[in-house]
This record gives sequence, structure tokens and C-alpha cells, in this order.
Amino acid sequence: MDIVEFFKLPPIVFVFVSLLILVIFLLLRKLSYKSSNNPKGKFKSYACGEEPIEERRKPNYSQFFPFAFFFTIMHVVVLLIATLPIHIDGSLLIVLLFLIISFVSIPILFRDEK
Repeated sequence: MDIVEFFKLPPIVFVFVSLLILVIFLLLRKLSYKSSNNPKGKFKSYACGEEPIEERRKPNYSQFFPFAFFFTIMHVVVLLIATLPIHIDGSLLIVLLFLIISFVSIPILFRDEK
């Protein structure tokens, strides 16, 4: 094995690249700005110049979930139907079963729960 083939070995390349990354990291670390004092608000979240609101609001996804679930069900059904082999006996029955299940799931997803 010559020297060129030796340096093409994956463990040698891994060590070389790791050392190169370490050297780059150490050089860039010297260039980075380090502040000795911590200004007020340095670790606060950015709120466009305003004081951030301490309370957090939780969004209500109850109206979004049925649409997302419907989207997922329909895409899975279409994917299964589109990739189902035609030459298999009973494939038409499987397609009809998928379509019936998907059409039954639509009114269940969008029922009014008041």
C-alpha cells in the first residue's frame, strides 16, 4: 500500500477532517467577540424593542387538527391506491375498502362537538 492509498482510508480521512475542523474552530474562537460585562437584557428574548410579555399564550389547534388529519388520511389513501398492483386478485376490493373507510372518516372528523 502506497502513501496515497493510505490517506484514502476512511479512518485516516475522518481523523484528518476532525483535526481540520478543530483547528478552524480554535482559530475562529480567537476572532469571536467576547464581552466582559453582561449588559442588561442580554439574555432576554427579542421582542422588537418592546418589553417581552411574561405570560405565554397557548394557541388552540382544535379547529386545525381535523383538517390536518383529513389531509393525512386522504394522502395515505391516495398513495396506497396509486401504488397497489393491479395484477393481484382482490385489489379492486382493497381499493373499495380504502375508499369506503376514507369517506366514512370525513363526517366523523368534521362532526360538531358542541
